[in-house]
Amino acid sequence: MRNLKVTLSYDGAEFSGWQVQPDATTVQGTLASAIGRITGEKVLPQGSGRTDAGVHALAQVMTFVTESSVPTGNFLKALNDILPASVRVLGVEEAPPEFHARHSARAKSYRYRIYRESICPPFLARYVWHFPYTLAEGEMARAATLVVGEHDFTSFAAVDPERGRGEGAGLRPATGSLRLRSGQAPTRSHTSNSAAGISAEMNVRKIFSSSWERLGDELVYTVRGSGFLHHMVRNLVGTFILVGKGTLQVEDVTRILDARNRSAAGATAPASGLYLANVEY
Repeated sequence: MRNLKVTLSYDGAEFSGWQVQPDATTVQGTLASAIGRITGEKVLPQGSGRTDAGVHALAQVMTFVTESSVPTGNFLKALNDILPASVRVLGVEEAPPEFHARHSARAKSYRYRIYRESICPPFLARYVWHFPYTLAEGEMARAATLVVGEHDFTSFAAVDPERGRGEGAGLRPATGSLRLRSGQAPTRSHTSNSAAGISAEMNVRKIFSSSWERLGDELVYTVRGSGFLHHMVRNLVGTFILVGKGTLQVEDVTRILDARNRSAAGATAPASGLYLANVEY
């Protein structure tokens, strides 16, 4: 038996996310079919994370176990011959038996692209969030630094049945009627001590870096961390946008983290601008 590590890139607009689903075209299902055509085996490759519908990957990593003796170089060529143009295999290599694309990962980096000009080119539209309105980009950069470190990110975790598909499935955050006004510290929703303890443990992530930079016509957010909850990066971006608009102050980001309540944070940014950029082992 061989454990193969595959690095790949894909256009998420073509798929209903990573995870295989009945009656839907997914990245995982497409890869499983391609591998099966080469090896004759029924294999379900495991990815480093389950990207959502519309989310792209610059360097996703997957692993699968096979009895096939096809050399890694031939595997790369064969997969790229079979796969649609929206998925490209960048590398195939042998990995130790204990290596796993998700469990062995030490850090991941995501990138989010916002197109700032008044007219977005049609060939770029599905790869960015077009936001041509006034933003205090310097304030957004300041706000991004406040999430660096180890925090409970419950306020930025998805509250929906799909939450288990995220980078790290966490406890469903408590819902409430909290509304945050500029300068107002949100209060925590009433949850049991045991539930709060589970939330604190399951939704804690460590962010190593978090920054915004201007790259031509685009405002780009880059974040690197130990792991990410479902919709976490997109919810962070949606909150930073509120800071840029002046709806929230920079300091409100810390209060939102402390609230541990999804309703305290901003809306979820569109999937089109998000990229899984790198996975570290």
